[in-house]
Amino acid sequence: MKGLIVAADDFGSAVEVNAAVERAHRDGLLTAASLMVTGPAADDALSRARRMPRLRVGLHLVLVEGRSVLPAASLPDLVEANGYFRTDMARMGAALFFRRKVREQLHREIAAQFERFAESGLVLDHVNTHKHFHLHPTIADAIIAVGQNFGVRAVRVPLEPRRTLRAIEPGAAHLDLLRPIARASLRKFRQAGLLTADHVFGLAWSGQMRAARVRGIIANLPSGLSEIYLHPATEDVFVGSTPGYAYRNELNALLDEKAMTLARNSDITFGGFGDFLPADRIGANRSSH
Repeated sequence: MKGLIVAADDFGSAVEVNAAVERAHRDGLLTAASLMVTGPAADDALSRARRMPRLRVGLHLVLVEGRSVLPAASLPDLVEANGYFRTDMARMGAALFFRRKVREQLHREIAAQFERFAESGLVLDHVNTHKHFHLHPTIADAIIAVGQNFGVRAVRVPLEPRRTLRAIEPGAAHLDLLRPIARASLRKFRQAGLLTADHVFGLAWSGQMRAARVRGIIANLPSGLSEIYLHPATEDVFVGSTPGYAYRNELNALLDEKAMTLARNSDITFGGFGDFLPADRIGANRSSH
């Protein structure tokens, strides 16, 4: 069996991102999106998502480089006075690991973001985090503990198969330093009963997922459940954009006719995480349309 989830991150971060998500879902390969509930364009993203009932929407938890749901005064070790999370991930990660009061703040903010998503009425398809911060063991534990109250069923763990990357581009770089942490996270989430993809694509080519690469992944897709995540937008530069990211190329990759023809002629089943859950887990979700 080959299953494939094609997801967009940062849904809700900007209208340019939201418009790309809608177009890529209606006219292209996109099957899922991860919502930033505190993003500047979150309301616009929700309006679009409600018009696209087949788009599977998950929660893109923001714990760095973004705004919190709770007021800054209640998160003094995580959030600056301006309401934005700290950007020093290493120091914040150490504080989360060693200081109980920081972990308590983390749990409260994660619960607040889950609650904000639940208020949308959308079905929660999956959860992940901005900058893959959920690979931190303390954050992973918090997501498992808090998420069970909100019907969390699936989570992303960015483990890319080297063999597939090399088949597409022999000189493809591999972020091997992250693999031991990702493997530990994979065991943790699966032991908690959460669905994770067997293979994830998007880390090595983050912000550079061109059409040829998407075609290559589809043509060389390994057996099992895979996820491709991208960062599409209708413009390359907008408020909040990451320098060097080729956002429009990623949108074009999702709309690529050759990639869609490959997909149609393959034995691949497309969907969101919820479409690949075991039968006894389907519908086990607090939120509903």
